[in-house]
Amino acid sequence: MSMRLFVPCDAGALAVGADEVAQALHSAALERNVAIEIVRNGSRGLYWLEPLVELETAQGRFAFGPVTTDDVPSLLDAIIADKPHKLSLGLTEEIPWLKRQTRLTFARCGIVDPLSLDDYRAHGGYKGLTRALTLTPDAVIAEVTTSGLRGRGGAGFPTGIKWKTVAQTAADRKYVICNADEGDSGTFADRMLMEGDPFVLIEGMTICGLAVGATKGYIYTRSEYPHAIAAMTKAIDIAKKAGLLGDKIAGSNYTFDLEVRTGAGAYVCGEETALMESLEGKRGIVRAKPPLPAHHGLFDKPTVVNNLLSFAAIPFILDGGAKAYADFGMGRSRGTMPIQLAGNIKFGGLFETAFGVTLGDLVDDIGGGTFTGRPVRAVQVGGPLGAYFPRALFDTPFDYEAFAARDGLIGHGGIVVFDDTVDMSKQARFAMEFCAIESCGKCTPCRIGSTRGAETIDKIRRGERVAENIALVEDLCGTMKLGSLCALGGFTPYPVLSALKHFREDFGPQQPRLQAAE
Repeated sequence: MSMRLFVPCDAGALAVGADEVAQALHSAALERNVAIEIVRNGSRGLYWLEPLVELETAQGRFAFGPVTTDDVPSLLDAIIADKPHKLSLGLTEEIPWLKRQTRLTFARCGIVDPLSLDDYRAHGGYKGLTRALTLTPDAVIAEVTTSGLRGRGGAGFPTGIKWKTVAQTAADRKYVICNADEGDSGTFADRMLMEGDPFVLIEGMTICGLAVGATKGYIYTRSEYPHAIAAMTKAIDIAKKAGLLGDKIAGSNYTFDLEVRTGAGAYVCGEETALMESLEGKRGIVRAKPPLPAHHGLFDKPTVVNNLLSFAAIPFILDGGAKAYADFGMGRSRGTMPIQLAGNIKFGGLFETAFGVTLGDLVDDIGGGTFTGRPVRAVQVGGPLGAYFPRALFDTPFDYEAFAARDGLIGHGGIVVFDDTVDMSKQARFAMEFCAIESCGKCTPCRIGSTRGAETIDKIRRGERVAENIALVEDLCGTMKLGSLCALGGFTPYPVLSALKHFREDFGPQQPRLQAAE
């Protein structure tokens, strides 16, 4: 007999032994004289079940997990004998956590062989580019605008407006930059997509290039993502050889080329202007705006800078139409958001769904509460600069405006959960310290304010003039929020002020915190 098995090559799966499981499956098959094919796919995003092994059957893919090397012999024997196994999870698509998602951006991730162009096309890939090539650039931009797609990196700026501005700016050369510098705590969607479905990013950026008149694109990512860098680099080479990058893309008169650039890991290089400085070979320091990158960006040319998740949504929009995308979501937040559940949570992973689901549903229902089993005390949404929300705010819908109304931000969609052992004054201090370490140093409110903020919170934690020092921290946050050159200093007040507002009892002489259950 011959069988086809899928074992993820995603970095998250590799961290818990996916390579070893794949090797063990090969060895066990040789011992049993059984022919098997092992496809190294991306992750489905159910990280508590990794390594997740899938078997291709006539009924669909059948899942087992989490699989260790010790499980492999009995698992393979059960598959050969067509008998149940203790790690059986049933049909993958029927797993409730996966079934209740709306996967548009991550529709292929975990399903296709990441570096198979045939596999990508067999699952609807390059249909978006094919349609885009039948439209005028203005019509492509109109589709993106009508879809309601907004930036998925933090600010939520309408993507269509950004593209239109670049398209209408006259220049001898234009650029497209993918910001894949995923530095927020609790986020991994960019990495997952680069490792599990790299062609979707290539297709989305190519569509952008022909729409705005750009001929060159850069994917800027972190040195901490070696597997993603390798996968993207190989995928670009495959696309070039297939005539989908370079001159006369897909037989058209358009030219667009791509390359991956690796940053050194500075958090501030996730800010678009510092990113461009880094791309130009300079130190990653924030530029003053205006001028905007859409007018004077990379090498002083008009430049589109979008987050990876924004570009990855483009192929669906062009293939299915703007309305099909806009039909999902609520208010001004249209489409879906790949939400990343992390921290002290029972079911951590990637959950893509339409905007509008409540924070409480995400943490308690979908995430299953804390991993430790203790009560949830705080949730940070939007990375290290995101606000801390207490349970009283768990009715907040996952929506840009709804979060802003409660002094929060969605950011890149990362949710980090804390149980009742967390010390929120310590978390507030961490925000200031993080800003001090990661500041590019160009503006005083960020560079000096964060350092003074950490020092002042230390005084509060020691019980020194608590009321006066809390007032000083609040005043300092106001200065940073309004006076910083970019969002690093400007957003650091969000975690600090939210911790002060919702967890004031933690600010004062430090008492021993609750200890986690043995």
